[in-house]
Amino acid sequence: MKTKIFLAGLLLTGSMAMAQSNVNDLFAAGIEDAERFANDYLSPVSEGTIFNLSGAWLNTATAKPLGGFEISIVGSMAGFRNKDDKKQFLLDPNEYENLRFETNPNDARLVSTALGDIEGVRVVVEDENGLFSESFELPSGLASENINFLPAGYLQAGVGLIKGTEIKARFLPKIKTDDVAVSLFGFGLLHEFTSHLPADKILPVSISGFIGFTQLNGSYDFTGTNFIDGENQRIDTRMNAWTFQAMAATKLPIINFYGGLGYVTGKSETDFLGTYNVTSGPFQSETYVDPFSVSKKASGATAILGTKLKLGFFRLHVDYTLAEFNLLTAGLHFGFR
Repeated sequence: MKTKIFLAGLLLTGSMAMAQSNVNDLFAAGIEDAERFANDYLSPVSEGTIFNLSGAWLNTATAKPLGGFEISIVGSMAGFRNKDDKKQFLLDPNEYENLRFETNPNDARLVSTALGDIEGVRVVVEDENGLFSESFELPSGLASENINFLPAGYLQAGVGLIKGTEIKARFLPKIKTDDVAVSLFGFGLLHEFTSHLPADKILPVSISGFIGFTQLNGSYDFTGTNFIDGENQRIDTRMNAWTFQAMAATKLPIINFYGGLGYVTGKSETDFLGTYNVTSGPFQSETYVDPFSVSKKASGATAILGTKLKLGFFRLHVDYTLAEFNLLTAGLHFGFR
């Protein structure tokens, strides 16, 4: 189970599905309750992924000259260890049509998000006459498996164009397991303002502006549950993130330091697809086809500080970004000019 969970987390979208029980059990409470819960449960992991996708674009503020290039392997982690507000949410049964807790049924209480670690919370769904009922455990999240970060990794490249301008691209080819599939692409544009100054070759500092776009496409196939039958039950997710950044960096031969301020904005769309046949509880015999979608927007300011080491054609970098979800990023680079 832990191996599957970590692989799912590594592929980002799978962190929506690492529960001890499954989100699609909520369809036993009716489609409205299932949609409400799914939105609150998935919202923090979507937000964290948007911030993660927005990072790791830059390791300098200096644009490459015409024909210069750099190819990189980049990895990042968006941490949430101390973010209790992202790991739990308040579930108030009075806002649900059919869902109640097994104990103190009508009292609101904190439950886990897809990032959280609250386990053992059982709920009951029943009709108004109490003739048909079903109970199940709400899903927990990544922290219940001692995973307190969202990882990401991809290939990245940059090529120098006209004076002071560099184009960048990032790519993750489609990776597919039995349950999870994910792919990623992005592009960006860097312009070094100091390249237009007369003292460009004298001053050991560069200042630049950057804009970048990243998109993630992923899917997760649900495993079987106790009382939700059906076909092709899956989550399909599309996430995008825009990055706007102003950077400054030293221009020294071996080791350099860089920092900057930026702004991130993005959106996720998560579709629950397939056929869901409820076989127990008050909604038994109900069938839902492609029942609903949930979305999340996220935005916020960022601040980055890092260092880069040049060793001939090879470069290494590490940096840290302060944001709604803080990022730790490292990369191995091969460059010319």
